Amino acid sequence: MTSEQVVFILASILTIGAALVVVTNRNLFHAALALMASFLGVAGIYITLDAGFLAAAQLLVYIGAISILIIFAIMVTRRMMQVSETPFNSQRGLGLFVAVVSFLIVAYVILQWFGGEGFAEKPPVAPAVLSNAVTALGVSFVNPNAFALPFIVISILLLAALIGAIYIAWPRQRIETAEDEA
Repeated sequence: MTSEQVVFILASILTIGAALVVVTNRNLFHAALALMASFLGVAGIYITLDAGFLAAAQLLVYIGAISILIIFAIMVTRRMMQVSETPFNSQRGLGLFVAVVSFLIVAYVILQWFGGEGFAEKPPVAPAVLSNAVTALGVSFVNPNAFALPFIVISILLLAALIGAIYIAWPRQRIETAEDEA
């Protein structure tokens, strides 16, 4: 088993494990943090599949923007800052352990990528394959016979989710008052 396969398996375990935590955890804030870990695992899978652009987009868009937005929304709407609990956490040791292990994994991957022979066993990709890859991907995104329909469906799904979120977040007092007046 190559080191790339090991990294792929670890990233897959991280993704699946964190996704299970997202759907089973009752604490919304912890579920959002697990969602970020799941997105990180997906970015790791993209890296092992030589999809650097998708990995960078995953990190910037999903972890850097969407997840942070979700966490800010949770913190603002749940009034977590007004809770009268101690500001210190009893999981400092576990947090330190996870931080050190994450750092070691990232350092190992970077060292293998830039100077080691861990990723050297991959077959080389012919330049002719990569010459028009970005152009072909861009054309397939706007081609009606390729990815245009899934993008339209996703945009409708996101619009429905946004309308549902607005309806759920709308104060009940205003809805009841409007129904009474009608």
